[in-house]
Amino acid sequence: SYWGATVITSLLTAIPYIGEMLVHWVWGGYSVSNATLVRFYSFHFILPFIIAAFSVVHLLFLHETGSNNPLGVSSNSVLIRFHPFYTSKDLVGFLGLFFILMWLVCFFPELLGNVNNWIPADPMKTPLHIE
Repeated sequence: SYWGATVITSLLTAIPYIGEMLVHWVWGGYSVSNATLVRFYSFHFILPFIIAAFSVVHLLFLHETGSNNPLGVSSNSVLIRFHPFYTSKDLVGFLGLFFILMWLVCFFPELLGNVNNWIPADPMKTPLHIE
């Protein structure tokens, strides 16, 4: 929302010396505008892909170098195979959360929303709960 972006980005002014300049750079001007919202939307779209890329790189390094053993046990008799034990456990958890989320999205789409989100942004009038 407009006022949410205004309040959160204004927190950057607390950084000494560069705070004001940083806020103007994030806003793309002297107030929250369409450029600000496009930047935030782009950031929210790209961030999951960045996290996924770091996760893949982490798994590749882990697969290449191996994991350490903090307990010092090196016996193969205490090892549990990853598949099917952990994959089935993870799949059940993933599907459970996925179906709960789909149920919420399909049957209660406004459940977690705020009624103030439907009010058009007016930079000349600050909402009472922000003042």
